[in-house]
Amino acid sequence: MTTSTSPARGPVADRKLEGIFAELKHIQRVYGFLPAAQMKQVAERRGIDVKNVYTVASFYPHFYLQKPAKVNVNVCTDMSCHLRGSDKLFAGIKDRFRTTADVDFTLRPASCLGRCDHAPAMSIGDDYYDHLTVSSAGDLIDQALLGHPTKAAHNGAASPTLLTDPYEGQRPYKVLQDLLAAPKWAEAIGVLRDSALRGMGGAGFPTGMKWEAVRDAAGDEKFIVCNADESEPGTIKDRFIMTHLPHLVIEGMIIAGLITGAKKGILYIRHEYEEQEHILQKEIDRCYEKKILGPNILVSGLGFDLSIFVSPGGYICGEETALLEAIEGKRSEPRNKPPFPVMHGLWNKPTVINNVETFAFATAILAKGSAWYKSHGKNGAFGLKFVGVSGDVVNPGVFEVPMGTTYTELINNYAGGPPAGKKIVGYAPSGPSSGYLPASMLDLPLDWNVMAKAGSMVGSGAIVVCAEGTCMLDMALNAVKFYRNESCGKCVPCRVGSQKMVDMLTGWTQGRFTASDMPLLDELSHTLRQTSICGLGQILPAPIQSVIKHFRPEIDAHILNRQCPAGVCFEGKRA
Repeated sequence: MTTSTSPARGPVADRKLEGIFAELKHIQRVYGFLPAAQMKQVAERRGIDVKNVYTVASFYPHFYLQKPAKVNVNVCTDMSCHLRGSDKLFAGIKDRFRTTADVDFTLRPASCLGRCDHAPAMSIGDDYYDHLTVSSAGDLIDQALLGHPTKAAHNGAASPTLLTDPYEGQRPYKVLQDLLAAPKWAEAIGVLRDSALRGMGGAGFPTGMKWEAVRDAAGDEKFIVCNADESEPGTIKDRFIMTHLPHLVIEGMIIAGLITGAKKGILYIRHEYEEQEHILQKEIDRCYEKKILGPNILVSGLGFDLSIFVSPGGYICGEETALLEAIEGKRSEPRNKPPFPVMHGLWNKPTVINNVETFAFATAILAKGSAWYKSHGKNGAFGLKFVGVSGDVVNPGVFEVPMGTTYTELINNYAGGPPAGKKIVGYAPSGPSSGYLPASMLDLPLDWNVMAKAGSMVGSGAIVVCAEGTCMLDMALNAVKFYRNESCGKCVPCRVGSQKMVDMLTGWTQGRFTASDMPLLDELSHTLRQTSICGLGQILPAPIQSVIKHFRPEIDAHILNRQCPAGVCFEGKRA
């Protein structure tokens, strides 16, 4: 396995690390952590140096190299939870359990837990809870300390009627059946290209073009990968789709495999989505029973196998090449591009990587036609989009909407608007990556081109709303802290620059500012955008640069007058 080479990536790596995460997870379930002796045995079984096992295990947040406390509590402190009181929740829990021994209890801030529509959220071990108060969180922790952990309850709500579902709740896999009866693969790609379906994970790359590139790529081994690792604050729509439309995601992956010639698919899902993992696995099992998956799909002579890969944790895993590194059993560090995954992807083979929403829409478009997809839209845009609205709104949630819908409509008509008596001061169209826009720009439409011209983006559709009482400098700092915490550390600009930016913005919220700060911030932002390996470092300056651009009087109040108009910073700084 080490004899062939790729001019772009060097020797093809052997596959001795493949499947290592499942092995490490099993050890941790047995012992509660990863004992050194057990990791040595893993290395010996795989014929690798033990340092390689440590290198992998130490990278991911869900592995413990030392015996942890009896109860580990993590409170989400990012964006939507930050807006909905996670700082007070954290401080309240800390105070309530201040005398509890360290061997029994630990409390840490956590990056986004994917419960933005039910903020604030926390985890106790691998169990996740939301809609919390200090009292309700404390009661859950008390039960865990007594050895009686309480599983989070799910509402079990019936699936809503969605325009995207061509089967109206049934699961016949008719698009797949029709394609197998008349395998016109080029025509199917043509339908996707005509629909102008973009990658819905945020990048917006044309789907038909990507599938065609992998179909045309040389080689008899190719892969289909679904990126279900939505870990950016505010991003919750893929969780909704996997819950209510798992069949469309799976059918889209099978169809992509048949079109491109790939015989293997991997659905990469974030660690925190255990409920969705079970939903998808149940549907995958049903597909194998019905011969919709396997070596001879519906007696066609064509095969496609599909499995779920549960992320070992970390926002960086959402970057497509970092995700591939994780599947291969390595540290989830982004690769340099080019080459791109369509030519050198998983195991250096041609690979389609699309996100959950893209595969679901691909199925719907092939079922109903590109004209159906284009018939939806308004204000000059076309198509449908799932968006998540969270933060300071009455009815946070996920909504299926026409492209071109204004952000005013999305927030007020769908999500119920801001809390009574409050006005919106700003919003992020797509989590921290999009930066923040002022309320005066709420009438912008959900439109790829319009939002790009406005200096922002539609992105994944993670809309986070900030109402009166929010300090936008504080929100920019919160976003930059998220990126600092989630940086893989591979490249110096991101590793060092993210901490430098956190230090600088923290100083601004505490009255420390010098005349050299603004030029230094601009230089740091330019360096991050130009020299970071992946999108995390490149987009890291967006939150603060957008706040400086659109909320300059608020910035000036902090750095020139040492005043926080919202009463959040300085004396009013959140606990």
